[in-house]
Amino acid sequence: MKGGKQIPDEMKVITGTFRKDRSNPNAPSVPSGIPEAPAWLSERASELFASLCAVLDNLNIVSPADECMIAMLASRLEEIEVLTATIEDQGRTYKGESGLWKARPEVSQRNEAMRHCHALLSEFGLSPATRNKVTANKPAEKNPFAALD
Repeated sequence: MKGGKQIPDEMKVITGTFRKDRSNPNAPSVPSGIPEAPAWLSERASELFASLCAVLDNLNIVSPADECMIAMLASRLEEIEVLTATIEDQGRTYKGESGLWKARPEVSQRNEAMRHCHALLSEFGLSPATRNKVTANKPAEKNPFAALD
């Protein structure tokens, strides 16, 4: 797709730039709710998953449809923690067989994980620059007459 990321139709309506001929009438509606952590996540990644879901729930932007994205983010955050611990324990460099100092592979692995994390955080609007680009799910309206049913 050319150009920048698509703006949600809700934002277009708010800003006055919505055009019916350019919207998708068959776009799926995303259910609200907190997803469950997948079984393949480690114990620490599951904790991070729950923490991320709590933050996203407070912002009204979490959905069970986001399970895979949140799981990837939690897994990458755990990977950053593990790599950071290794770097702090063993240093950023090591002496190679030739006697020359080399960068530890964990440093570049952590940098790549951080880049991927930043991209995933941006998808959920969890960075200062992208916070206003995400639309929140509207809370379900309560029916005052529901108790009479």
